[in-house]
Formats: sequence, structure tokens, C-alpha cells
Amino acid sequence: MGYVLVLPEFGLVADPILGFVTTAGESYQPIIDSIVELDTVADDLVNMLSGEGNLLNSYPGRDKTLVYAGGVTAFWYGLAVGLLIAAIIAFQYLG
Repeated sequence: MGYVLVLPEFGLVADPILGFVTTAGESYQPIIDSIVELDTVADDLVNMLSGEGNLLNSYPGRDKTLVYAGGVTAFWYGLAVGLLIAAIIAFQYLG
């Protein structure tokens, strides 16, 4: 028995005896490999938001790096904004 064309542009055929849809000689493995790689990168981006865990391209033992970097960045931005506000208040009283 033959196959029934389901989507010829994607190479999908249906086997009427077994009742499932399969590919007609074309392999989707390169596409699946690309999707798996994109999925790992997307998971790594989401994990960067939490600041915990080891990132894909980081050295071992640097689990809390993003937490410390975020704290240092927040400290310096807070210091800069605080000094700016203090300077504005000081110049209002002096001049």
C-alpha cells in the first residue's frame, strides 16, 4: 500500500495502514538540533534574570556572580543618585 500526501511542501506523508504521519525520506534532525540549541540559550537567558545557578559560558564555581554584580551596580547607582540629590540641596542652600 502507498502513502497519502499530507503536506508535500514539508515532506509529510500519512501511512493509511498504520495510521500515523511521518516524513517521506527527509530528515528533520538538523532543525531539531537547532531548536534544542535555541532552547538551551533561551533557558540560560531566563536563568540570568533570577541571578542564581551556573550560566552556560561561565567558569565553574561562579554561581552567585550575577547576584553580587547586581548588588555592586545598585550600590554605585544609588551612591551617584544620592550625591546628585545632596549636591542639588547644597547648591539651593548656598546660592
